[in-house]
Amino acid sequence: MKSINELVRPNILLLEPYSSARDEFSGTEGVFLDANENPFGNLNRYPDPNQTELKQAIADLKNIPTENIFIGNGSDEPIDLLFRIFCTPEKDRILLCPPTYGMYEVAANINAIEALRIPLTNDFQLDLDAIKRANDTEQIKLIFLCSPNNPTGNTLNDVEAVLQFFKGIVVVDEAYIDFSSNPSFIEKLSVYPNLVILQTFSKAWGLASVRVGMAYASTEIISLMNKVKPPYNVSKLNQDSAVEALNNRATIQAQTETIIAERKTLEQALAKLKCVRKIYPSDANFCLVEVDNAPGLYSYLIERNIITRNRHSVVNNCIRITIGTENENQRLIDALNTY
Repeated sequence: MKSINELVRPNILLLEPYSSARDEFSGTEGVFLDANENPFGNLNRYPDPNQTELKQAIADLKNIPTENIFIGNGSDEPIDLLFRIFCTPEKDRILLCPPTYGMYEVAANINAIEALRIPLTNDFQLDLDAIKRANDTEQIKLIFLCSPNNPTGNTLNDVEAVLQFFKGIVVVDEAYIDFSSNPSFIEKLSVYPNLVILQTFSKAWGLASVRVGMAYASTEIISLMNKVKPPYNVSKLNQDSAVEALNNRATIQAQTETIIAERKTLEQALAKLKCVRKIYPSDANFCLVEVDNAPGLYSYLIERNIITRNRHSVVNNCIRITIGTENENQRLIDALNTY
C-alpha cells in the first residue's frame, strides 16, 4: 500500500484543527466562563469532545488502546470524514462491491467522488481478480467492504486478501458483526496500517436512536479523523446512553443470542412457504429472502401493518426481513401463510 501521507489530501495535512473550549480545559470542576454557555440548566454544558469515558469503556471491551478509536455521530459520520481526508473532489475514486450499503455511494456523490462498481459474484463474494485489475489501473483511494454484508447478510470471505494488495484504505463495515460467529478484523489493526473498521451501537446494542458509531484504525488515521471532525460531534446524552449499554453487557449478549436463535427459527419457517424461493445464509440480524413477486408481497405485508424492506431493485425479487421478537416473527409467518 501507499503511505498514509501519500493518500491524504494535502490541505488536510496542512490543516490546523479547531480547538474548542473543552479541548483547552478538560477538567470537571470550576467556574466555567470559557465556552459562552448558558449558566442555567442541567444540559447547558458542551459534552466532552473527546468522549473520554466512552472510549475507555470501548477500549476495555475490545482490548485496544483508546488512541485507535474514533467516536462518531452514527456510523455515517466516519464514512463522510474518510472522504474528506482522503478523496479530492472530481479527481479521486472509491471502489464499491454491490449489492451493498447504499450510503457509501450517496456519500461519494455528496463529496463529488466517482464510485467504481465491481459487483459481488453470484454467491455474493468478492471478485478478487476484478478488484486487483481496478487497483492496478485506477486512482482509487478507498474501498468499502461490508461484512456481514447489507442487504445480503453473508460474511465476505476474502477481505484479508484485499488488505494485502490494495494500495489505498480498506474500510471494513462490521455493523452486524455481533450476530456473526466470525471474528472482527479489529485483531488485524496492528498488521494492516490501511485498515479502517466501522462498528455501531445501532444494531446489537439496541441504540439506533442514539446515533453512536465507531471507527477503529491506526493512530495515524484516527488522529486525522479527530482533526477534521466537528468539535462536539456526539452529545452527552448519547455518550451516556452508550456507556450505560456497555455497563449492561450481559443483557445485551442475552438479547443478541435471542436474535440469533430467532433468526434460525424464522429461516426454518420461511423455508416451508410456497412463495419463498430461496433464503440466503445470514450472519446478520436479518434475512434476505427471494420470493415469487417481491413488490407484490411487500405491498401485501404493508396492508397488514408488517413492514419489511423491498430489495427488488438491488437483488431481483428479494425482500429483507429484520429479525423481530418471537411474537413479531410469528405474526409475519401467519400473514405469509395466507398470501
